Amino acid sequence: MHAFDVLGDPVRRRILELLADGEQTAGAITTVIRAEFGISQPGVSQHLRVLRESGFITVRTDGARRLYAVVSAPLQEVAVWLERFQGSWSQHLDALATELARGKRERRAARTADSAVTSTPSTPNTSQNQGASGNEKEAT
Repeated sequence: MHAFDVLGDPVRRRILELLADGEQTAGAITTVIRAEFGISQPGVSQHLRVLRESGFITVRTDGARRLYAVVSAPLQEVAVWLERFQGSWSQHLDALATELARGKRERRAARTADSAVTSTPSTPNTSQNQGASGNEKEAT
């Protein structure tokens, strides 16, 4: 089975994500997959079998438990294949980063200009604050 056929299934991708953090028991994997995808234990076992037979995971026994772990070689092969296309999306991501930075600079400049206008100190007109005698403040 081709690597992308294996990785094309969301359940198998999720199993690999769970195993990316380290070895997991079959029971722990089944619990998560059943909760997230609503498939039965035999269905999860079938996905584990496909991953094992295609070389993406290994299994070892520890007493009554079966422990699964990722095998990195098939994933590295996928990464090498994807590298051929990286240039096409890297340019787009670089352009996106440039536009995001430009927008951030423009927003920052606009905030700076707004705060300069609103924070300009105004000199109070003291004659408005004085009462009839000239030194009493007007009651509000």
